[in-house]
Amino acid sequence: MSTQRPTSGFSTRRVFTSVIEVDLPTAFDPGWNRLPGVKVEGRRLSIDPARYFFRFESHSWLVADWKKVQTELLPVQETATHAVEQMSLEFIRRHARTTEDPAVVLRTAHEVYAYLFREEHLRSVGLPDLTAEHLRMLREAATLMALNKVELSGHISNIGPCWFFPAATSVVFGLTNSAGAMLDEVYHGGWFNEHRRLESIKAHAALGGRLVHGCQSVPDQSGGVVAPYGASMPAFRDNLDALKSEWLTKVYSYRVASPIRAVNP
Repeated sequence: MSTQRPTSGFSTRRVFTSVIEVDLPTAFDPGWNRLPGVKVEGRRLSIDPARYFFRFESHSWLVADWKKVQTELLPVQETATHAVEQMSLEFIRRHARTTEDPAVVLRTAHEVYAYLFREEHLRSVGLPDLTAEHLRMLREAATLMALNKVELSGHISNIGPCWFFPAATSVVFGLTNSAGAMLDEVYHGGWFNEHRRLESIKAHAALGGRLVHGCQSVPDQSGGVVAPYGASMPAFRDNLDALKSEWLTKVYSYRVASPIRAVNP
């Protein structure tokens, strides 16, 4: 298995046949060490797939160069005859590649979510309890969520604790239930007005698809995944419903005895 060439600001330390290791531009919270198989040492993030994932059937991901997304896709505006979803799908068809190195996925996801959950939106989002610290939590969790995977058939092939977004963040950051629910609401859609929804569609082209929530009308601990365009959503829902309860219970079993952060950390 070949090692991908690192991009500026990152270095890949080992291909993932044993342990996934990647150095990121910013240090992750040490609370990630509470999840089995995850080790954080400053900017170095290590994941033991055998301990971290509940299911790990697929060892390849679709990615596109983030710089190309920035220069060629993000500035483009949709028209009456060319929707942003069409543009993103066409971009993926032209520029995406398959990688078997999950460190590449993590690096790309870190760029995507640093862009989507950026602090400049705090002034206008209309959520007074949301802070820059919460955005950091969102960025870190979403980066790890990029390793999850859904096939075109709708089958969930890769799933780890970060699929269940509010449960995982309650473990890692010691959040109260109310703070975890607020983060779930933000991730589920409260952060995105129409302008940012369009940003999200284009930015997720770097991860080979679009963000699909497992939740329905309200956040309900079903999380989400970057799914390929054309994936069967009925099969996806059936697969998630069948496994959700058991694996959600496992995530909560990692929680510390008492929360250490409230809504305003």
